[in-house]
Amino acid sequence: MSRARAAIILAAGQGTRMKSALPKVLHEVGGRAMLDWAIAAAAKTGASKTIVVTGVHSPAVGEHVAKVLGPGATATQDPPLGTAHAVRAAENALAGFDGDVIILYGDAPFVPPERIEEMFAMRAAHGGLVVLGFKAADPTGYGRLMLSADGVVERIVEHKDASEAERANRLCNSGVMCADAKTLFQLLAQVKNENVKGEYYLTDVVGLGRAAGQKTQVLIGEESDALGVNSKVELAAAEAGFQRRARIAAMEAGVTLIDPDTVFFSYDTAIAPDVVIEPNVFFGKGVKIGNGARIHAFCHFEKTEIGENAEIGPFARFRPGSKLGKKTKIGNFVEVKNSTLGEGAKASHLAYIGDADVGARANVGAGTIVCNYDGFDKYRTTIGEDAFIGSDTALVAPVRVGDRAYTGTGSVITKDVPDGALGVARGRQTNLDGWADKNRAKKLAEKAAKKDKA
Repeated sequence: MSRARAAIILAAGQGTRMKSALPKVLHEVGGRAMLDWAIAAAAKTGASKTIVVTGVHSPAVGEHVAKVLGPGATATQDPPLGTAHAVRAAENALAGFDGDVIILYGDAPFVPPERIEEMFAMRAAHGGLVVLGFKAADPTGYGRLMLSADGVVERIVEHKDASEAERANRLCNSGVMCADAKTLFQLLAQVKNENVKGEYYLTDVVGLGRAAGQKTQVLIGEESDALGVNSKVELAAAEAGFQRRARIAAMEAGVTLIDPDTVFFSYDTAIAPDVVIEPNVFFGKGVKIGNGARIHAFCHFEKTEIGENAEIGPFARFRPGSKLGKKTKIGNFVEVKNSTLGEGAKASHLAYIGDADVGARANVGAGTIVCNYDGFDKYRTTIGEDAFIGSDTALVAPVRVGDRAYTGTGSVITKDVPDGALGVARGRQTNLDGWADKNRAKKLAEKAAKKDKA
């Protein structure tokens, strides 16, 4: 039977370079807090317990973790004295745990679960410690993995403490480490702060482990696996990297992106094969697009489901809670919020559909507005199957337009319209014969008189 697994995620850094009141690890990449990427990776690799190490300066991080993982999933590092000190802060929270621990970072969102799984497997096969390394194009600032002739990690040297010869080594330390929990905390207790920064380095456990007879293996991953974020510039780079991978994954899964660089995904965007997406489309969190749909240019989606073979946009906006059936059509400058549209329903242009249930094959005319909010509460509107909403109709919720019913153009509908009926609510038109000709003659005369005086 495989050993139990736990994760320690370090998230106590102050993140001063972010220049933000929002804690660094709560900044989002791909619509998800960076910390949540690490939490999700730990969960996907079978961690039965995850402890997030936070700092006293960022109570918001602890509050966030409590919402995601529940109470008791945090440990506090106070004061911050380095990465080894941070990991030791989780020791009490893992008291009695017998198994392997993976150490992750709240500001390094892209360590793949597959890579973590490889590290657990390597430790199971060879014992000792396993560190995740990568060959950096520019290793400046990274700790270096110093290997023996047989490829075992002898020690890790931080960049500031490294000699010129050691700095020439491009094999860098990601900081991610896998170890037996009991052994890890025994080694951490021996770490000293005899270095340039006067901190307790997690990397020192490698040398201490070697001295104690532990074998330290390195798993070499991609440089992108270890991408850390310390500034808004690096955050933008992380976002760009995520979007690039998401676009490639979508196209490889059968989605057509006419101009990939202008389409933006979230971490949970789900798009079926044979969907065509035109340029300049943004997918927020919680979006699902059904097979064969076409998304025209300049559309924005949040927490929305689009049915198969639907036609959307251009210039359409979908707010949370929207769910469209098969073969629906939403045209230009239509906004849909918290509404359902049945199969074949249409709103081709210039409409607001909010808190509404629209039946199959119903047609919502141009300029239609669902008046769902009275300044205090919101109410629902129901439009029946095969109903026809005339252009420039205001539907004052709560109201129901029945199956096969019509509303007259320009109507303000405040009462239910029965099935098969026509609802008309507008002032009666009055024509004044000759008025326009008389008014025109009068105005032209006035204009001529002014010109003569000038």
